[in-house]
Amino acid sequence: MGNNPRHDPVPLSHISKLGAGGMGEVYLAEDAKLDRKVALRILPEGLATEGERMGRFVQEAKAASALNHPNIIMIYEISETGNRHCIAAEYVDGQTLHSRLNGGPMSLTAGRYAESVG
Repeated sequence: MGNNPRHDPVPLSHISKLGAGGMGEVYLAEDAKLDRKVALRILPEGLATEGERMGRFVQEAKAASALNHPNIIMIYEISETGNRHCIAAEYVDGQTLHSRLNGGPMSLTAGRYAESVG
């Protein structure tokens, strides 16, 4: 397989945009085959042609999929359709990290929990 993503993605329907950043946009989508919500991260078409960025995209998916921890999302698949490359991952409902950090100081319990993860 090398660095090549799958070409036969799971049929997904977009529900809503969750956010965007330097490596693409993230959508809440529905996995039609397994009837579950997924976080679908789509690499912009322009970045998919940049070898270094595409390599990082694939490397990130592989690294996350190799981990098994309750505090790390599960990667379901990496795929491509035409020039669209995406990562389908576990969707976790809740606050974004940005909103949590802007919400004021965390409790001592949350700090200890963060230390145990790191």
